[in-house]
Amino acid sequence: MPQVGLDAGPLDSAHYDPVEHIDAIFSHPSTLLSVAKTSRALPSYQHELDREIADLVAQQSTSDVDSVRRIQIAKDDLAELFEKVEGVRERAMQTEQAITEMTEDIKKLDQTKRNLTVSMTALKRLQMLTTAYEQLRGLSTSRQYKECAQLLQAVIQLMAHFKTYRSIDQIATLSRNVSDLQRELLEQICEDFEVTFAKAEVAQRRGMLAEGCLVMDALGDNARSRLITWYCNTQLREYRQVFRGNDEAGSLDNISRRYSWFKRVLKTYDDQHAVIFPPSWHVNEMLANAFCEGTREDFKAILSKFVRRSDGQSLDVNLLLSCLQETLDFEHSLERRFTNTSRMSIDTLTSNDEKAPLFGHTISEAFEPYLSVWVEAQDKQLSTMLPKYRQQPPKPPDEEFSSQMVIPSSTELFSFYRLTFAQCAKLSTGARLVELAKVFAKYLDQYAQHVLFYYITERPSGQTPSKTPSIEDLVLVLNTADYCYNTCTQLEEKIKGRVDGTLREGIDLQSQADSFMGIASASVRGLVRKVEIDLEPSWREMRNISWTKLQSVSDQSTHVAEMIRRTKARTAEILGMLNKQQYARAFCDNLVELLANTYTANIVQCRPISEVGAEQMLLDSYALTKAFEDLLTSTSPNTAPPSGYVKRVSVVMSRLLPLLKTLQVRPSPPEALVQAYLIHIADKSDANFRKILDLKGIPKKDHAQLVELFVAHRASPRNEALPQNSAFLTPLAISNSTGAGGTGMASLSAAGASLSVASLPGRFDPATLGSALMTAARDGVDRFGSPALGGSSGTGSRAVSPPPSQSQAAEGNTGAGANVNQNLRNIGKFFKRDLGGLGGRFGG
Repeated sequence: MPQVGLDAGPLDSAHYDPVEHIDAIFSHPSTLLSVAKTSRALPSYQHELDREIADLVAQQSTSDVDSVRRIQIAKDDLAELFEKVEGVRERAMQTEQAITEMTEDIKKLDQTKRNLTVSMTALKRLQMLTTAYEQLRGLSTSRQYKECAQLLQAVIQLMAHFKTYRSIDQIATLSRNVSDLQRELLEQICEDFEVTFAKAEVAQRRGMLAEGCLVMDALGDNARSRLITWYCNTQLREYRQVFRGNDEAGSLDNISRRYSWFKRVLKTYDDQHAVIFPPSWHVNEMLANAFCEGTREDFKAILSKFVRRSDGQSLDVNLLLSCLQETLDFEHSLERRFTNTSRMSIDTLTSNDEKAPLFGHTISEAFEPYLSVWVEAQDKQLSTMLPKYRQQPPKPPDEEFSSQMVIPSSTELFSFYRLTFAQCAKLSTGARLVELAKVFAKYLDQYAQHVLFYYITERPSGQTPSKTPSIEDLVLVLNTADYCYNTCTQLEEKIKGRVDGTLREGIDLQSQADSFMGIASASVRGLVRKVEIDLEPSWREMRNISWTKLQSVSDQSTHVAEMIRRTKARTAEILGMLNKQQYARAFCDNLVELLANTYTANIVQCRPISEVGAEQMLLDSYALTKAFEDLLTSTSPNTAPPSGYVKRVSVVMSRLLPLLKTLQVRPSPPEALVQAYLIHIADKSDANFRKILDLKGIPKKDHAQLVELFVAHRASPRNEALPQNSAFLTPLAISNSTGAGGTGMASLSAAGASLSVASLPGRFDPATLGSALMTAARDGVDRFGSPALGGSSGTGSRAVSPPPSQSQAAEGNTGAGANVNQNLRNIGKFFKRDLGGLGGRFGG
């Protein structure tokens, strides 16, 4: 094909197209000359292909024959292999059968040998049992107990082998004989003990009795328990006759005689009887247990008689405690005697010793149901202590004041608590300890309300004003409240660590701890009031200024300079007395809040205020803000104040800025005033807008036009998002009377009464300090600054409370006292939250 110009490639293709192939061969007219030649070459190529196909078919046929022949050979080999495997299996079965026949006789011989061995062993043991039985009978008759004990153990062990043979008459008879001999030995030895102790011949026959105990040990637990029980009853027979049959000897007054008598019994045991009984029996411990159980039942009966007595005579608490203490000492002595390790200390609040005491409260548990009498005695004693504490001065006259000093009565009270708790923990760790914890809680509440709270309230002095607490007294109460708070928490943890696990949930002194934190909060506010008293002349001077006639402004007003001087001086004095930084911070935060609110109240009293006056007030507020930022570091001027405190001051004082900036705007043109209000005050309230008009002194006849203009401007789309009321200006209530020319405390009092109790204070009268604090505690938490104040620590209302006599009368009322305590707890919770995180109001 190559010779004729044909390409074999396209002819071999599965998708052969003859037209395309011809076009490829004769692609040019000049190639048409080779058509004849190509036509002759095609048959030749066809014949060549036929020959190749025939050769390939012949070759494939030859290959199939070879494959069939090899498969047949493989089948023949496999059949031969199967025949050989079957032959091997048959020979294996024949071999196995032959081996089985060969070993059958050997198995029979092995079984015969085992049976013979068992028979010989059984006969030998039977012979040994018979011999031992005969020897044991003879030895028991002659009371040779030492040899009896050894033989008895052997007989009991041998009899255990013949349990399966009791169906045989001879074996059953021998088993009954052995059992009878065991009972005879038991009765004989018990009789020997009884006769020997009855005739007081223990010393002469001590050896025989000790050997008899070896036999009782071999007889088993029942025999041993019988002998120990008999011994304990014998030794305690005289005790039961003397102390149960005689009311005088068995009374609680003679409890020491009981324990002395038993100590003599234990000494007799140690000297004479200890060598008789094996140490592993712990006979002395069993004897002590029997004595304790009997004594406990005696005490229960004696104590129950006092409850049922009809003559009105009650149980003597001192006698009860004395008997209980002697009982505890006796139990402790038994514990030391019968344990290798020392008993857990009864004065220890916690112990890692998990081993249960052997004689813990074995006798003393009889007293526990009657310990309520003791708890009542502690209650009565505490009730007499609280009035004495109230009459004592906070600081002893002969001691100098210290910033770390606490009121002595607080340490005395907790010292009494600690001793009483330790004593009760020795007596009971159950329900009585829970009762005592409730008594503790009761008098902690009373100490907080009737002692600490009393120190920071006004007290009648026979003059006007009444005596108010000094700074030293307030600091002492603050330190004491902090000490009581921490000690309360520790006391609760210690009681929970000692009381029974199932009763721990009933121990809770957190309410009392919160009450003390409320006292701390009240003390801090009392210190703030001291600064407020000093600033009253400055506020009076501010109200006496005619703010409509100011012609120019200065850096700060004279009254502001004096206010800053007085504030820094008093603050430095107070901070120098505070021991903890957290309370210093709380004091400064409260003081800044108070001064900001008081400044707002005085702005109201200074109306009408001109634009120049408002500008001067704004400059004064900047001066006050700068001065307030340095209050916390008054005692260390070179120290930078905390950034959180500076931010706090800025937030509090910035509340005044919208009001003062709005007052700076002239009423003409009126659109400027309206726009200033919408920008700075930023609310939609007509009433609040009228307040601005009143503060500026705009005549009433012009109000309607300005309000109409205000309504039109607030309706614009850009003011749609404004709130309806301003959080600062809405609580501000302005009376109809004008404050210009008003002077003195009376005019500010009127303004103070018109301000909301939730945000702005009125004037402070030092004559009503204590009553105001008491009223705030009685009226509720909000008066001291609750979440209702929007997170601020507002000073609350300055409303005058009832006279001191009425307050004291109210304290006597149980419901009023509970209300005071509850409010103090709530105040303490908020104050504790603020102090704990140094975040919110008192942190940063």
